[in-house]
Amino acid sequence: MAILMPTIVALGHLLLAAHALRRGDWPLCAALALLPLALFSRRTSARLVCAAVLIIGAGWWAGAGMELARLRNAFGEPWLRMALILGAVCLLSLWGGLWLLCARARQMFPRGAEAAWPEAAAFALTGGMLALARSKASMPVLLADRFLPGSGWLEMLALAAYAAWLAGRFLDPRAHRRLRPRVWALFSAVFFTQLILGLAGFSDMLMTGRLHLPVPALIIAGPLYRGGGLFMPILFASAALLVGPAWCSHLCYIGAWDDMASRRGPNPPRPLSKRWIIGGRASTLVIACGGALAMRLLGAPVELAVTLAAIFGLVGIGVMLFLSRRLGVMAHCATFCPMGLVGNILGRLTPWRMRIGQDLCTRCGVCARACRYGALTPPEIEAGRPGLSCTLCGDCVGACPHAAMRYHARGLAPDTARAAFIVLAAALHAVFLGVARM
Repeated sequence: MAILMPTIVALGHLLLAAHALRRGDWPLCAALALLPLALFSRRTSARLVCAAVLIIGAGWWAGAGMELARLRNAFGEPWLRMALILGAVCLLSLWGGLWLLCARARQMFPRGAEAAWPEAAAFALTGGMLALARSKASMPVLLADRFLPGSGWLEMLALAAYAAWLAGRFLDPRAHRRLRPRVWALFSAVFFTQLILGLAGFSDMLMTGRLHLPVPALIIAGPLYRGGGLFMPILFASAALLVGPAWCSHLCYIGAWDDMASRRGPNPPRPLSKRWIIGGRASTLVIACGGALAMRLLGAPVELAVTLAAIFGLVGIGVMLFLSRRLGVMAHCATFCPMGLVGNILGRLTPWRMRIGQDLCTRCGVCARACRYGALTPPEIEAGRPGLSCTLCGDCVGACPHAAMRYHARGLAPDTARAAFIVLAAALHAVFLGVARM
């Protein structure tokens, strides 16, 4: 049985791969054939993912068998033999999938059991979102499809596996604190490398070829001036409604620069004025959106709009270089970027919050020294919740020596709330890594 059942599992995947190859979809064939190799890691999450694929595959075999039987019967052709063959394949796939969920399989794949569901969920969510984007977009959104048409399935498999790995690592608060800035910087580097290559003549590295300034702070202002082009506002709003202000600490390709600048400053970071955290960003929001709308109404030329947008972006970089480095806090994100304020406000519509367990908190201030968004002042610690500028980055959770900092969502235990948030953050990061480009 120890050899038979893994063989059936592998055979189930290979039959699905063979069907994909019969349809001419070799990348999907390769992805399905490669997937069971993850079982050699003996990780529980790999077992769950393969089980899901086989059970879904069994449903597909059953549906395909019934449809073919109906068509053959309608045309007076023999159908029983075909139905029996597909029925047997369906049962084999279902058998393999259900076996992967049984106790014996749990013993064979014991590694990472504590992270199994978050890793498997991140894998499935990433693959699902990328498959949806790939099927609905009017152009190839994955680079693999652009250079080798159809090979997007392999890129999706790689990105989904990356998201699963990331979710497993992020579950450890200290690892999350160390790793988040690195993968955030990786995303920024990938984004701007694609942009530079696109400008150098490799047009496939660009999404549409119609360039605009890569200033996230102008996500709303740009469409207001153009009178259209709502892709980025919709993307921002969708991400913000899923993970709240974590857009600013996990997904913004410019925010990673501010993070790196602030880490070159003093530690502990210097406190930020609440007046600047709210008033500064509210002012830039009014200036950016009001200016864009005024230029549209007055018929201002594109050259003027681009020049002013570039100046706005350069001022933001100046804030990073001079204030963030001097203060040790993310002054650009917390006091200048208007979309940071929008993200904080939209975050109030999500279930995710950060809370301070008053029964565990000793007011030692370690969390405040770890926070680079100015969200943990003594009054806020005393109140048991961070301020408006909190981006759910999780640095305070990894720093707190008393486990007093907690992710919170109504109806969920703190560990469950944090795991669910981590799944969303890891999946969105992997999706953005695959599709975010100019």
